Amino acid sequence: MKRAGMLRQVSDFSDFSRGHWLQELLCQGEEPSRVQSSPDGQHLLVLQKSRPPPLPQVVAFQRHSVGGADLERNWQPPQPTLVGLLFLQSPVTLGSWVLAIVWEHGRTEVWHFVVALGWQLLQTLELCQGARARIISVCSQGANLVWCEERPPLDAHSDMSKCAFRFCVCTRALEMGDQGVRLGTVRIVLHNSPEYQVLASPQHVFLVPAAASFATTSKFLLIWHPEKAKLTITAPSAGFIHSKVLHSSSESDFRKLLLGSVGLLSGLAPLDIHTSAVSNSEGLLLVSTKGAVNMVEPDGTQRHIFDLEGGPLAQGSSVQLKTFGSILACMLAGVLYLIDQNSGRLIEKKILSMKEVHFLESPGEEDSIQLLTQTGIYGFSFSKPEDSSRPEPCLVEMVFEEACRYYQRRSLSSSKLTVEKLKKGGVFQAPVALAAILQHSLRQKQKPARGLQDTYAKLLSTMSLELQSYMSLELLKTCVVCAPESEVESYCEELVEQEVSRVLHSDMDKDNLAYLNSIFASFPKAAWKATRSCLQLQQNGDGLLVARATPEVWKKVLGGPQQEEVGQNGVVPLFELICASFLRFKPKWLPSFVELTQQYVSISWAYSSKEGPEGRVPLYKRALGVLARKNKCSEANDEMELELLLCSKRPKAVLQALHLLIRLKRWQRVVEVAEKFSKLSPLLNKEIFTTLLAEFAQHRELDPYLDTLWLLCPAELTASDILTVVLQHLPHSQEDPVPFSTEGNQLTVGLLKPLLQRVVQRPCVQDEMYSDALQSPTFPPPTPPREH
Repeated sequence: MKRAGMLRQVSDFSDFSRGHWLQELLCQGEEPSRVQSSPDGQHLLVLQKSRPPPLPQVVAFQRHSVGGADLERNWQPPQPTLVGLLFLQSPVTLGSWVLAIVWEHGRTEVWHFVVALGWQLLQTLELCQGARARIISVCSQGANLVWCEERPPLDAHSDMSKCAFRFCVCTRALEMGDQGVRLGTVRIVLHNSPEYQVLASPQHVFLVPAAASFATTSKFLLIWHPEKAKLTITAPSAGFIHSKVLHSSSESDFRKLLLGSVGLLSGLAPLDIHTSAVSNSEGLLLVSTKGAVNMVEPDGTQRHIFDLEGGPLAQGSSVQLKTFGSILACMLAGVLYLIDQNSGRLIEKKILSMKEVHFLESPGEEDSIQLLTQTGIYGFSFSKPEDSSRPEPCLVEMVFEEACRYYQRRSLSSSKLTVEKLKKGGVFQAPVALAAILQHSLRQKQKPARGLQDTYAKLLSTMSLELQSYMSLELLKTCVVCAPESEVESYCEELVEQEVSRVLHSDMDKDNLAYLNSIFASFPKAAWKATRSCLQLQQNGDGLLVARATPEVWKKVLGGPQQEEVGQNGVVPLFELICASFLRFKPKWLPSFVELTQQYVSISWAYSSKEGPEGRVPLYKRALGVLARKNKCSEANDEMELELLLCSKRPKAVLQALHLLIRLKRWQRVVEVAEKFSKLSPLLNKEIFTTLLAEFAQHRELDPYLDTLWLLCPAELTASDILTVVLQHLPHSQEDPVPFSTEGNQLTVGLLKPLLQRVVQRPCVQDEMYSDALQSPTFPPPTPPREH
């Protein structure tokens, strides 16, 4: 982390041309309305508020004067007010720029500074096409001008409510060549819109509603992406809402843009914006009236950065924002806040003696901040800590804060454990050891660790692989943030795989489970690939699903917090998450996966143990619950339900599957299932045969399979048992029975005869008991010979 140096004076106006005049201007009672510095930092433009002549209104002060005329531009009160001082890139010479002075009625003067000659007026142009148009706000992006103009109705007495959307957002290129400067054609970005303030970053343009706009249109922001010709609707309270590509000018109507999002936008709260500015990281900085500083990213997401002190901001109070590298400088009521944009941490807070300051550009010096005050130019210089071996303070603080949470959970005392107590107690050595290890392991590899205790050195060698994994993970997260859009998906897949693997090798508590839920919801495809990789799921040569996960990982998958433990907050157990991924990306593998999990459960936990997952709800029922939540009734779902029931091999599930097949009238499959699962146990065999015998008595659908069916008859069933089942399930006829039925679906003695013959001819149990004695060669045995 960077640290701020002392506030020191850089210049006392002596290095400015006519520095005494600049100092006198700043020391006057009324402050200038705007101070801007050129991109190279060599020129300072001061726009004064309305003053009587002969004082100018725009003055350019040159730093390190090399001669040439200064820019002094003034105008009489009848002339429209000035709305913009813009520095635009010159496409002719790389690194050069021009100054555009834009007035309210669209008149634009283009100035250029030439060394030894001074400021020269290149050309005067008319920005707007209509004579009645009035520019509200203007900004520059590269060599393009973007502005919001008002187009009043022709009828001056028309109803203002009908012409509320009388504004238009336009853009034109400023083309410079040998023939001079000319404007390109007007492109309409948005028409029939409310009043917007336009703010440009290098790649995007933010459209912020004016304070006086209507309540219905001041609930969201618009972001224009010029390269993609796309408009994004976003609300700081709701995030990204809608995005639309504008293929033609007819699609850029404001009301058509909102047509599909009116219902969502109507429920949002109005924007709370006190001050807005563009960050050098492409984002939009917003300060609310409550003092909260937020960043709106170009993709429409919002991130909270910092809360300014002092409570709600007054309506007329001035808040100045400026970014220098990764540092956000914020000036409020004489207090300078220096904040790290990435982490939101307050680096330094300075109370200045002057109330009004202006931030200046400092090209090539991202580690310094320059302030223009009434007494001169002051600067803050940032420098890294001298000892590069010191750890990042935020990382060390995270170690102790996490340790506080861990020990507080295990403590029986009601007293609050703080970081100070943790460091001074001398009892908790683990966080102290970890902080020391991080101090030496995060430095450069070529610098050997010095001053590390022998105990810590041994622990560091043990933890080296984990630390390398942590560092690679942090590097990967940085790559995800900085990667182009085409490579983000591959980085996200790798990041998700590492995160899922990390969580599966740590304690599966409620927090980790909720984190996994968010990963599976945000990156479903990447989470599915990560699951396959962590469990090492693949098909072998026989087409069977195999997994080579360690027992620890299996226990996390099956023995984590269940639904009744995590609460009804939408958090799904890990087993259900994985089953949902199977159903989405590889449904054919789900029954085999459930079968694999049951094999692992039978090895690791005793049957019906309350500690194991099968002691609560069987795994196949949990998988069926995931299938039921799909809310889709189809043949594929019926087949999946059938496979999940059969893969469990539980008697109740097998009978349930058999009844499902009977309901679907899939008789061939009914017989196959009966033949396969009758071998599991005699009791299940009897239940299956009784069920099919009852079906046989009711209709003739099973007649082609009778030979196979009779082979399943249990040995303990007698002819009377069979006749009892058949008579109980004969269909009830509505008419008197006749000897010869015309329907052809009646049960006849001839159909039942093979089964009865088979049962009658089968030897009874008592005969089998004495079969050995009855099969002796002679009966009774021969008389033994007499002895003489």
